[in-house]
Amino acid sequence: MFLEQGIKPENQFWKYLLGSVFIIGASFIGQIPFSIAVLYKSFSSNAVFPTDNASVMRMFEPNVTLFLVMISFAFAFAGIYFVVKYLHHQTILSITTSRKKIDWKRVSFSFILWSLFSILSFAAVYFGSPEKFVWNFNLIPFLILVVLGAVLIPIQTSTEEYVFRGYLMQGFANLARNRWFPLLMTSVIFGSMHIFNPEVEKMGYIIMVYYIGTGLFLGILALMDEGIELSLGFHAANNLIGALLVTSDWSVFQTHSIFKDMSEPSAGFDVILPVVVVYPVLLFIFAKKYGWNNWKEKLTGKIDTANH
Repeated sequence: MFLEQGIKPENQFWKYLLGSVFIIGASFIGQIPFSIAVLYKSFSSNAVFPTDNASVMRMFEPNVTLFLVMISFAFAFAGIYFVVKYLHHQTILSITTSRKKIDWKRVSFSFILWSLFSILSFAAVYFGSPEKFVWNFNLIPFLILVVLGAVLIPIQTSTEEYVFRGYLMQGFANLARNRWFPLLMTSVIFGSMHIFNPEVEKMGYIIMVYYIGTGLFLGILALMDEGIELSLGFHAANNLIGALLVTSDWSVFQTHSIFKDMSEPSAGFDVILPVVVVYPVLLFIFAKKYGWNNWKEKLTGKIDTANH
């Protein structure tokens, strides 16, 4: 099925390491426009050259920053396509789903479900503590954000899903010939990618439980559903709705969102809550809708290599 689509004798693990380096390289090339823009602004305005990530993110108007940051993901996605096609001789479909074509209904169901949940949960937090938020809405910049976000954020989130739940999931399956190892490794690596986020500095390493837990949840979706459609929808909704609804001075990058969170971040139960309560509820909903069964085998079983 999904993992097995990448199991081929010629798909040795070194190819995935090489492919990963290529994808990272493509991402770095995509960062060149941002770097040039930073250099140009520093020299043209005689500004102090930024020495940390937070300063870089504040150099430009938020929508411009969003656009410049997202370019690297478009390059990375092109890198994925190139690596999958020419290094592994597979199709993009083969690292997307075990179905004959991408099931867009699955993508949209997951997107809508998590969007609704995100909006409702934010509303609950807002009405519970309205003093923590200020009205940040500015029509024209917000509309630009909607257009930019709707196009660029799904590219960002899809790139991450294709790298972790698609490409590397099959890569680690090739290495270990089981299901639990790819699930675990992709989750830990995905979580670790967020370690330099300002949220970690503000809240401490406890928030890594959320990041790694989210990776685990998305990996379970991919393995149980034999494809990454549900994780594509979830991830896009998570980042897009987040960018449109609320920003803060301490988040990765600021947006022209509707609200601004003025509270000091603290890692409380709200960090653990999604992992131990919300994600299991979502898994239950998806399992009922798509008739999932045989969980133990699909998440921890060995991969039959007799046919590969």
